Amino acid sequence: MSRPDGTAADLPVGLDAPVFAEPWQAEAFAMTVALHDKGLFSWGEWAQALSAEVKKPGAATDGHDYYEHWLAALERLLASKGLAARSDVDAMARAWERAAHATPHGRPILLENDPEFQSAT
Repeated sequence: MSRPDGTAADLPVGLDAPVFAEPWQAEAFAMTVALHDKGLFSWGEWAQALSAEVKKPGAATDGHDYYEHWLAALERLLASKGLAARSDVDAMARAWERAAHATPHGRPILLENDPEFQSAT
């Protein structure tokens, strides 16, 4: 960013900080945008779902749990539209966790690494 005289302007404090604290947060954000782009929900529906989650009792006042609410809103919205049942989402999360524990350090985590993985072949 530069000033009218061509010299560099200092960015406001915090603008050089990463937007997402963890990779999963960026992925949840990207999934939400992609699902909206596919027409699965409107931004109004999304805003209502996220607002409902953020307003729930127990939300952190400093916002550190914002993307946890984001993910819960996405899961709830998809379930309400019959696109992904909560039980299916929970089962998939457990499968990925098992896969992560079964994957040697430094190797990619693949769902196939889940010891309970059943191929659809």
